[in-house]
Formats: sequence, structure tokens, C-alpha cells
Amino acid sequence: MESALLIHRLQFAFTVTYHYLFPQLTMGLAPLIVILKTLAIRTNDETYDKAARFWAKIFGINFAIGVVTGIPMEFQFGTNWSHFSRFAGGVIGQTLAMEGLFAFFLESTFLGLFLYGEKRMSKAMHWFAAFMVFVGSWVSGFFIVATNAWMQSPVGYERAADGSLQLASFWALVLNPWAWVQYAHTMSGAVITGAFVMAGVGALYLLSNQHVEHGRIFVRLGVIAGLIVSVLQLFPTGDWAGKMVAQRQPVTLAAMEALFDTKHGAPLVIIGQPNMATQTIDNPIEVPKMLSFLTFRRWNATVKGLNEVPETDWPQNIPLLYFSYHIMVGLGTLFIAVMAVAAFLLRRGALYQARWMLWLLMLMFPLPYVANTAGWMTAEMGRQPWLVYGLMRTEEGFSKMVSAGNGWFTFLGFAGMYTLLSILFLFLVRREIEHGPEPANAPVPPKSGRLNPVGVR
Repeated sequence: MESALLIHRLQFAFTVTYHYLFPQLTMGLAPLIVILKTLAIRTNDETYDKAARFWAKIFGINFAIGVVTGIPMEFQFGTNWSHFSRFAGGVIGQTLAMEGLFAFFLESTFLGLFLYGEKRMSKAMHWFAAFMVFVGSWVSGFFIVATNAWMQSPVGYERAADGSLQLASFWALVLNPWAWVQYAHTMSGAVITGAFVMAGVGALYLLSNQHVEHGRIFVRLGVIAGLIVSVLQLFPTGDWAGKMVAQRQPVTLAAMEALFDTKHGAPLVIIGQPNMATQTIDNPIEVPKMLSFLTFRRWNATVKGLNEVPETDWPQNIPLLYFSYHIMVGLGTLFIAVMAVAAFLLRRGALYQARWMLWLLMLMFPLPYVANTAGWMTAEMGRQPWLVYGLMRTEEGFSKMVSAGNGWFTFLGFAGMYTLLSILFLFLVRREIEHGPEPANAPVPPKSGRLNPVGVR
């Protein structure tokens, strides 16, 4: 049974991690496309319209792959996690259904209008279509986050006679404080991805002397939006999330920091390696009392350690949880630093000529994906050993009749299918980027002695 449980967990982790590569970009690009359409109307400049159309095509490709990879996860609730579905379906079925019936159809309908109906619509209505795509994608994200937040902090439920949970208050479910904190943190993370991808593509165009005017627009908007949301990701949304974890899941906070013993004036570990045998951190670099201050706003506040609870209630993989959390925080700090320098260069009018910074922006576009994945790993591994926090353990929720062999069969099948989808996705996105916002004219000759990204003088 234990091996079957492991396979079911690995399969769901793989499919949900792969799936989220696509919605995070669509949710991140949606507000940026609205900004481009707004600039097009305010300036009456066709360049912004072409920029919005270009990113809408990238959005559409991600949306399509996201739909294809999202459907299997819904089925896995029944096939791989049937006991969890029977136990909690009366609650989470509400938000999952609303995500599919309302938000998804809203987003997909207006995306079709935005992509294919521009010639039949006024500029204002085309802007409205873009805005509704933004609304649909963000409302869809909220219902998914609200579902996960309920698993982290169950509210608004009652037990039925058969032991299952049923929804007692819809408003308690959607107004769950955990949901709104998690939602703010998740959406700012998605916009970071959108901003870095936009800035990275713009930097590629500038470095290669292709679509230079659009490249400048992409870099400018990406850097400005990236700086704003990177700061918001740290404060206040990251601060809110940390306080929520400290209040409602103190064992999770202790595991994230590998804090084994309760401490007054607990230090913040910047770098170190958890040693489970000695229950210490090897080679630590610490900021004294900072964890207490960040969590409770008091330098000598008490932070509970893992040893305050039985070891059976600890997250199962504390080193991986610790490193996931610190990777997320470290990359978030890096994003602020890079975007701040880029914004400084932009303000001084030197960014478009600063090739070193353009290279950095172009090469950094994968890192927000890593940071978002590390953040979700932190949330999900931190909740363990609970599937629904305090109510159902993970080993109680999987399908007992589905063997490890069955799990491996479908796991490998998904891996093969997603490999083919990845090839298709990369082909389509590369084709759109090479084509650009408009057919490329003859490239502007690069300055003597300078190399473009493909090494052509």
C-alpha cells in the first residue's frame, strides 16, 4: 500500500507541476495584454495593438496546452484519490465546478473574440474582450486557489452521517482568509512570470536587431511590471503568507526553517543544510532573532520548533521542504535586485543599450517558473502528513484498489504524452517568436564588433 501511495503522489505531483507551467503564464500575461490594449487606445498607436495581438497568440497556445493538461487532474481525483473525493467532494466540488462552468468558459469565450473578432468589433469592445480574458483567467485562478486553501485551512463544512464533509457555508469557503492571502501571493507570482517572459522576448529582439520597436515596448513594460510585482511578492503578500502559516500551521513554519527546538528570538537561516540525524543545521549563516521579528514583529518572540509535536505529525521530507522554501525566497530576492537595476537603467535611458542587462533579462526568463514551482512545493509538502489539514491524512485519501503497477502505467503514459506536448508547445511558441509582432523588415546592421545572440556580426 505504501508503494502505491508513493506512486499516486508522484503522478499527481508530476501532472500538476507540469500543468501549472502554462496557467501561470496566461494569468501573468492577461493584465499585461490589457495594459497594451489600453496604451493602444490612449495613444492611437498601432504598434501597441500589434504587441497585444502577438502576446494574445502566446497566451492562446499556453491556454490550449493548459486545458489539455488540466483535464487529467480532475479525473485523478476519482481514479487515484477516490477516498479523498468521497470525503471532501461535497465541499471542494463547489469551487472546482464554478471554476469550470463560469471562469473557464468566460475566459475561453472572450479569448476567441479577442483573437478572431477584432475586425468585427470596435476598439473599445476589443479592449473589453481583453479585459474579460483577464477577469476570466484570474477568477479561474481564484477558485483553484480557494480549493487548495480549504485543504490547508478547512472552513465552512459539516460532517454528514457517513463521515464525509459537506458544505455548510459557501461564503465561509470563498472568504476563507487563507484563500485570499494565498491568492494574492499566487497571482503576483504569475505576473512575475509574465513580466520576465515579456522582458526576455523583448531583450532577444533588441539583441538580435529584430522588431526593435516592439522589443523596447516589451522590455519597458516587463521591467516596470516585474519590479512592482516582485516587491509585492515579498511584501505584503509574502509577509501575509508567512504570518498565516505561523498562526495556523506552526509545524509547517518550523519545517520550512528546519527549526527543531523552540526558540525565543529565533534566528533566520540564510544558508545551511538540515541535518536530520542531529536535528541541527550544518554550516548555517543566520540573522539573529530575525525569524521571530518577521513572524511576530517582536525580536524575542517564541517560535515553536518541530519537537513540540509528535514526529508522526512532521512533514515527511523536511530537507526538500526547507530547500524548496529557500529557493523560492532566494529567487524572489534576486528578481527584485535585477528588476531594480533594470528599472534604474530604464529611467536613465541606458537600458536598451546595456547589452549585459539585456542578456541577463533574456536568460532569466525560466527562473520565475522555478520559483513558482518551489513555492507550490513548499505549500504542498508543508501541509503533509495531511491531505485536508487536521481532518484527513494523505495515506487515508488514495484509491486502495489501484495498485502500484497501475499507477506506474498511467504515470509513464502521462510522461510520454507530456513529452510530445512539450515538443509541440516549443515548436509553436518558437514559430510565433521568430515571426514576431509583424513581418520582419531587413534587420538593422548591428554595431561593429558587437555580436547578436546567434553570433552573427
